[in-house]
Amino acid sequence: MHAAGPGLTEPLPRELARLLRRAVLEHALAERRRVHPPVLHVGVPGGPERLLAVRPEDRTDHGLRTDVVAALLAAVRRAEPARAPLVWLTRPGPLDLQDVDVQWAAAARAAFAEAGVPLVLVVANRKGWRDPLTGTERTWQRLRRR
Repeated sequence: MHAAGPGLTEPLPRELARLLRRAVLEHALAERRRVHPPVLHVGVPGGPERLLAVRPEDRTDHGLRTDVVAALLAAVRRAEPARAPLVWLTRPGPLDLQDVDVQWAAAARAAFAEAGVPLVLVVANRKGWRDPLTGTERTWQRLRRR
């Protein structure tokens, strides 16, 4: 299901494209506020996932962020060991690369590498997703349930 190598490139496997679309749709339906904290998700959109709201006042460094991702990954793998988990960071604003994206991407790469799990990571807003490692992205004008 996962793309080979670091980061996503087109064409995406059909199942992965469906899961990433679902992550965006779930975010768009659940988060109605214009301004909200970023939320880190680890798991499977529509399936088991663990999440953490990233508050600006939380002081984290790379080591702590890596530990957080590793703990979320371990919890998801216990809940459903057969499915490969994804990481998605939902946040407001455009999909242009931001500091928070880079910080959590570095932590996710370290935690997933340590666990020996392939990493699929995207940043999502209410209109689409973007892979901060490769720049691959998909957006929708009107995202609706199928």
